[in-house]
Order: sequence, then C-alpha cells, then structure tokens
Amino acid sequence: MKLYFMGICGTAMGNAALLARAAGHEVLGADQGVYPPMSTVLAEAGVTLHEGYDPARLERLAPDLVVIGNAMSRGNPEVEWLLDTRALPWTSLPELLHESVLKYRRNLVICGTHGKTTTTALAAYLLRENGRDPGYLIGGVPQDPPTGSHLGTLEDPFVIEGDEYDSAFFDKRSKFIHYAPHVAVMNNLEFDHADIFRDLADVQRTFSHLARIVPRSGWIVLNGDDPNLRALGPMGWTRVVRVGVEAGNDLRIAEFAEHERGARFRLEWRGREWAKVEWSQPGLFNARNAAMAALAAGLAVHPDDPTRLELGALARFRGVKRRQELRLDTPGLKVIEDFGHHPTALAETLQSFRARFPGHVIHAAFEPRSNTSRTKVMQSAFMRALALADEVYLGAVARAEKLRPEERFDAEALIQFLETQGVQGQTAPTNRELLEQILANTRDAGSRPQLVVFFTNGSFDGIIGQYVERAGR
Repeated sequence: MKLYFMGICGTAMGNAALLARAAGHEVLGADQGVYPPMSTVLAEAGVTLHEGYDPARLERLAPDLVVIGNAMSRGNPEVEWLLDTRALPWTSLPELLHESVLKYRRNLVICGTHGKTTTTALAAYLLRENGRDPGYLIGGVPQDPPTGSHLGTLEDPFVIEGDEYDSAFFDKRSKFIHYAPHVAVMNNLEFDHADIFRDLADVQRTFSHLARIVPRSGWIVLNGDDPNLRALGPMGWTRVVRVGVEAGNDLRIAEFAEHERGARFRLEWRGREWAKVEWSQPGLFNARNAAMAALAAGLAVHPDDPTRLELGALARFRGVKRRQELRLDTPGLKVIEDFGHHPTALAETLQSFRARFPGHVIHAAFEPRSNTSRTKVMQSAFMRALALADEVYLGAVARAEKLRPEERFDAEALIQFLETQGVQGQTAPTNRELLEQILANTRDAGSRPQLVVFFTNGSFDGIIGQYVERAGR
C-alpha cells in the first residue's frame, strides 16, 4: 500500500510512518517544515519527503490512503482538496494505527497528563531487556530503547503512548480511544489542553471512556495516590491495580531518596519486595513512571506474577531526549532542557533539582507555547511553580497576536508576583533578547554554581542550543 502522511515530521507521525515502512508499505509525506532529526531518520528509512502542501502534487502522487495528522486543520490546501474532490481515501493517525497494528496485539496503552513518553519508553525498554520483542510507538526521542518505533513480534505486547488530545480535525475523540488497550496505564490526571477540554470533569470523562474499553481479561494500572483518578470510581468490569507511595496501593514506592547522581527507592508488590532501584533519573515523578511501567510490562507477560519481570536494567536507563536532558555539565554551570509545559510538571522538576543540585542557583526559563500555557487559564499555578526557582525568564508568548489581551498569559503579573516571593523575574519582547539576558546574568553570577533549565514544548526559537554553545566556551 502507498501511504501519504500529512505532517510527517511530527514525532508521532514520523515514528508511525517508520512503522508503516517497516511493515513493507511505500511511505511518503509532506510537512510545512521538513527538518532534522526526523527528516533524516525518515529519509534513511526510504521515506520520500515533500516540503509544503500542494493539492496538484498530491493528485499526481495518487497514494492509496492519506493519513491526516492532528496538526492539520480546515484551510490546509490539501485538506480542502480532499474534502472537495473525495478523490482519495483518508483517515486519522490513531485509526490507521488501530486498523494496521493494534487490533492484532495485546496493547499497553500509557496515559496521563504527565510522563507518558518516559513511561512508554520504560515499558518498552524493560520488555526488551527481559528478552522480549515488543512493538512500540513513543512520542519522543528515547535513548533507551534505541528507536522511537518498532513493530516487534505478534506474540509480544505493543506499547504505545496514549495521548488524550483529539485524533484529528474530523474526529474529536481522544487518540487513546482507538488504541484497544489490554493494559491501560493511568499515571496521573489533571486539567490540560484547554483548547480541547472544558474543565477537569471533561478530562475525567475521556479517561472514563478509555477505562470502559479495557476487557475483563485486562488491567487498569492506576496511580492510587491521585485524587482525580480515584474520583473515576469503581471499575468492576476489569481488574484494577494501584501504584503509589501511600499505604493500600498494590505496588508501593518505598524509601524514596534523591541525591546528586539520581535517586533510589524500593518497590513492594502486595507486601513483599520486588526490587531495589538506584538509577540516574531525577524525582519521585520518574520513580512513579518506572513503577507504572514495570507493573504494566510485568502484567502483560507474567499475569500470574508480574514480579517475575527483572528490573535490574533500570540502573542503565538513560531516559528520553528533552525530558530533564542534561545539555551542558561543568562544575560551575549545568544546563537542562525539559519538555515541561504544565505547572505541575514545572513544580515537580524544580523541587527535584533542589535535591539533585544542592548549592546551585536555579535559573528557570519558560516559553508559554502550548495552547493552554500561552493563556491565563493556569496563570496562578504557573506563578507558584516558577517561584520555586531563584531567577525566572519568561519567553515570548507563542502566537500572541491570535489571543485577546485579556486571554493572554500576563507576563507583568508574573514578574510582580515573583518579586513578592523574593525571586527575580525578567522578560523580553523576543526570545533572542531573552537569551542575552540569561547569558549576562549567568556569566556574572559570582562564585556559586549555576543551573539553567529551559522549559518548553517547542524549540524556544533555537536559543537553548545557542545558550549551550556560548555559555560552554
């Protein structure tokens, strides 16, 4: 089959295109920006890439099926041509995955407001390290396992990141509704994606819909410490196991401690020790990611006793790029890039860094770029989270011209609040100018070691790499 992916250079779309190529299909696609690293990986796999969207070209290419990414919307010239002519069949990415891969497999669907990418990578990595050949699709660039996608064997599970965001402009159901879960991991639940969901109850509703399609022979692996997940109520149609630090959870995270090299903790399965873990990943949030991944993977291959899954490989797990990724490491300066764009994620990361980097001055640069963070919807929560740093730099609000002033993230209100907390805050009209401020402040910081963390779900206009290059000279 000849498949054409619209928006092919997105991480999820690109990795799905690689899966299709590995399955023997002819794969091609287009994107507004054909750029590395995804463009390089796709080209090396034999995928043909086109720059921009051109209906005449799409008609000439005549694919058997067009896969429309959820970044596409009405007004896109190829979308409008497809709707006008009905000349070619088209579908969403989640529906393609269901029909071509997932309906044949026992699927581990990793869901939650935070930590999906890391937990998906962990589950796939642990299965591989235990001698299995799972399929997987990861919405990021993992260091372990070595690729972001793999078909694996039909006999082994398929691990997929279950995003609650909508499937396409013509299908407003959450992506994970298409993913036929055998094991559904619900790692946490908070209000996010204000452009899609009305409120917390609306997010809870879509997670309830996911729970409803887990078969009675499957499992829901639930964060038992999360009140928003507990509020979903009993799920008597399937088996539910709970993970957390509190008593009463089936899998407990015990004796968590963080240090400069990472963290250590124990996992206890229903009162007996499963493993002692010492690894390089920061924070209790990552310990929970590991526990959720371990239990989901264990249940998938050893349903009678998940503790048969060996966890020693966690000590070697290197994480996912752009998730607390250390970009520069010198005695006087450390630079970290993080995909954080929700206030809870920012707060947990900054709290972890206090323990991991004692004595450092913490500089936090935040780019309000996601459809939620660039608005005032979570302004107060972002203020409290960023106040955990010593110095704060607010990047330019993405696509600010598309928001009314009363809707837009209020930079001045943030700076004023930070002052009341004894935290220095700065902003600038452009991210390029913000870069100069960060460079100046960290160069003249005195004798204390400095930690600079960049929070963004985008590129921050390239200033992260520029800062690393200039500050590391």
